[in-house]
Amino acid sequence: MDEMEMDNTTSVQEFILLGFGIGQHKRFLLLIFFTILYMLTLAENITIITLVFLDNHLAQLPMYILLSNFSWLEMCYVSTTVPRMLYDLASPHGVISFHDCFLQFYIFFSLGCTECFFLSTMALDRYLAICRPLRYPHIMSPHFCYTLVALCWVVGFLWYLVPAVLISLLSFCESNTIDHFLCDPGPILALACPPLGNAPLFSQICLNGLIICNTSFVVLSYSTVILTLMKTSSQGNRRKAFSTISFHLVVVTLFYGSVAGMYLIPGGESQSEVTKAVTLFYTAITPFLNPLIYCLRNDQVKEAVGRLLRRKVRSLGRKETT
Repeated sequence: MDEMEMDNTTSVQEFILLGFGIGQHKRFLLLIFFTILYMLTLAENITIITLVFLDNHLAQLPMYILLSNFSWLEMCYVSTTVPRMLYDLASPHGVISFHDCFLQFYIFFSLGCTECFFLSTMALDRYLAICRPLRYPHIMSPHFCYTLVALCWVVGFLWYLVPAVLISLLSFCESNTIDHFLCDPGPILALACPPLGNAPLFSQICLNGLIICNTSFVVLSYSTVILTLMKTSSQGNRRKAFSTISFHLVVVTLFYGSVAGMYLIPGGESQSEVTKAVTLFYTAITPFLNPLIYCLRNDQVKEAVGRLLRRKVRSLGRKETT
């Protein structure tokens, strides 16, 4: 019996990512599309970071301190998966080493956890700004904002560490083919040999706790904000505040809607093609949309761009006169 178990279990050194399972022509089109999308995503987020860094006014506002750090997070998040996906679209093999696969899996999930905490922090910022306006400047000082940012990163990278380690210690059966374009826990666990121990349980507890707790906090925060606006604000201020809040809610809905559909709903990871489409949406499409959503019709961003352009024009004018 022991010999049969040993025969059916191999020491996996590499995995094969099946990717999208489409023809060469469609692979080439996807390669071009996602390459352009990736470069645009990086350009958008670099623009936001640069704008906040160069504009002294935005650099002191809590919302833009958080937004610039959120842009850096989005750049890291998209760079964890998309370059590897582009490489696999360009080459037909899709081979990834055992260690590279688990490194991608851990970093990808840790950045996703960090994004959950960032969205909660940004919801807290809007709650304090609108519901506690007198105390807001004292509470959300730049120093406190950077402390919150550091906590998001630290807790985000610690949150899924134990499940990631437990899954990496499992034995894997003969098949090493992952029906996905990235290393995700569901397809990886499907390849593991029983007994799986506590790895699936710990993984699900961490995911459920992360998504449910952060979603509840975000919903409670924005619900309180909306009720406060309806009670106290004038019509003009209410319209402006609702405009800002609506953009935040769109980002939250895009992220949590797709993630909850994948990891909370029973059977969410069972259909491979649906899984790939949803994963592609929140790993590649959402990071591209977020900067547009946050900065679209944003008067403070437009004013900052105007200040930088005027400063540049004055600088060029002084150079010409000298």
